[in-house]
Amino acid sequence: MTSPPASLELGLIGNGSFSALLDARARIVWSCLPTFDGDPVFCDLLSPTTPDAGFFEVALEGFTASRQHYLDNSAVLVTRLDAADGSSVEVFDFAPRYKRHGRIFHPMGMIRRIRPLSGAPRIRLRLRPLVGYGARVPERTAGSNHVRWLLDDVVLRATTDAPLPMLLDELPFLLDREMHVVLGPDETLPESPSRYVRDALESTLDYWHEWVRYLSIPAEWQEAVIRAAITLKLCQHEGTGAIVAAMTTSIPEAPHTVRNWDYRFCWLRDAAFVVRALNRLGATRSMEEYLRYLFNLAAADGALAPVYGIRFERELHEGEAAHLDGYRGMKPVRIGNDAWRQVQHDVYGSVVLAATQLFFDRRLVTPGDEAAFRRLEPSGDAAWRLHDQPDAGLWEFRGRASVHTYSAVMCWAACDRLARIAAHLGLDQRETHWRQRANAMRATILARAVHADGHFVDAFEGDGLDASLLLLAELGFVEANDPRYVATVEAVGRGLSRGRHMFRYIAPDDFGAPETSFTICNFWYVDALAAIGRKEQARELFEHLLAQRNALGLLSEDIAPESGELWGNFPQTYSMVGLINSAMRLSRSWEDLS
Repeated sequence: MTSPPASLELGLIGNGSFSALLDARARIVWSCLPTFDGDPVFCDLLSPTTPDAGFFEVALEGFTASRQHYLDNSAVLVTRLDAADGSSVEVFDFAPRYKRHGRIFHPMGMIRRIRPLSGAPRIRLRLRPLVGYGARVPERTAGSNHVRWLLDDVVLRATTDAPLPMLLDELPFLLDREMHVVLGPDETLPESPSRYVRDALESTLDYWHEWVRYLSIPAEWQEAVIRAAITLKLCQHEGTGAIVAAMTTSIPEAPHTVRNWDYRFCWLRDAAFVVRALNRLGATRSMEEYLRYLFNLAAADGALAPVYGIRFERELHEGEAAHLDGYRGMKPVRIGNDAWRQVQHDVYGSVVLAATQLFFDRRLVTPGDEAAFRRLEPSGDAAWRLHDQPDAGLWEFRGRASVHTYSAVMCWAACDRLARIAAHLGLDQRETHWRQRANAMRATILARAVHADGHFVDAFEGDGLDASLLLLAELGFVEANDPRYVATVEAVGRGLSRGRHMFRYIAPDDFGAPETSFTICNFWYVDALAAIGRKEQARELFEHLLAQRNALGLLSEDIAPESGELWGNFPQTYSMVGLINSAMRLSRSWEDLS
């Protein structure tokens, strides 16, 4: 059977310990083990040089078509495969996640339930992991009802109630009954696969249904918001609270571009956006888990890197995988990200903004106190010291530095929020201290970041634009009706839009001029339009963006303006955050719809 060409028509499953991406035929084409940033033992998405390997496929003889959907309000993916003779099968894929003994059970692994729907379908189970970033086929051993692969970092075990030769030798067979494959750590299954899968599926659905039930979703676009929220939840590592920017590495931002990075790490900026979006939906536990991650970082002196590993690694040395030819053959495939070396001053505001709700939300069992406030103050000190100093900016320029307006405003936000928190805690002297600093920073920004034409610019004393300026009202730096902000929204719309797609900037950078629209910038523009009173235009653009999602409701980092094709790493947390925020802003109230 010929493999379909790589695309981002992919579904995501996971449970906070691990994740997998499946194509429209239910082929597992990407999965890193033992966790998000591990060795991609299923790496077919990035074209391994080892032929016909790096995937787990349920291959239906005579395949003609497939259909795919998530079970309502869950991370359980269902794929129907149809054959030319009228036979069909259904594949359920999910990673167990449920409550057990007062804790969340979330093992490294996934479950496949395969059952016949019609006719006499013949299938083959093709489970072909690789190790060393596609370098070699792992050693394999077998038992009475399982197969083991000796990976570099873990032993992977597949337990099944299918006849073992069908899995070992990939023999084609008639699927005349429901069968199951439990893929995970090298542990004995305590019961039959069928019973284990049945109970795990029921418990996992119960978990997701309960989690979604307590979300405060908008009245409109509910399905899109729920899918985005579940996706964000799947991008948080349960063990540490880190939130990865995306599950993949090296999906290029545009065809044959060198803009090609590893996003399987925790950017403090991206994670703060995720936390704030989930907070708006009422999913505050993710904030609490992420703040534990932040407070565990070795940053006692207030010096923060923009990105860390999910286990608090500070150094993420960037290299290339020699045995992966890349997405559609577009090398290189990168491992690690040298952004950890950069200076990006907005991270200090990101840290404080992520934590602010901790001090004001009365639903929390353990709200923020003076001790938590003191842990945040080093970030404020760094923000004050660096707010008017050059950095690489949120777009991570590798070849130049400027005093970026967004970075300066985020430094202001750190001090502004610390002043608010101090006032809330009754710490009068600290409130005065942080308010004086915030006011001084604001005066500096207004004096140096406003163009003669009356709009904000991307850098002090500059004349350029970038899409982050659309966030100035959202951050509270100016009111939405401030003439300078209205002029900024209009200038960004004129200067950075290409058709109905917004670019982050258009000036050439270290790698030339950007070719694709940065997805979240489109949502920022939607929010800005709504904020200045152009709500109908905002709604029309938002509906257009919803149509850009893949068939399962997911978004990547970038969109090609002419074709609408998704590019960049996937699924991108930034993009799903933008969807949630815009839906919350634009939706009519429940009362208006009732």
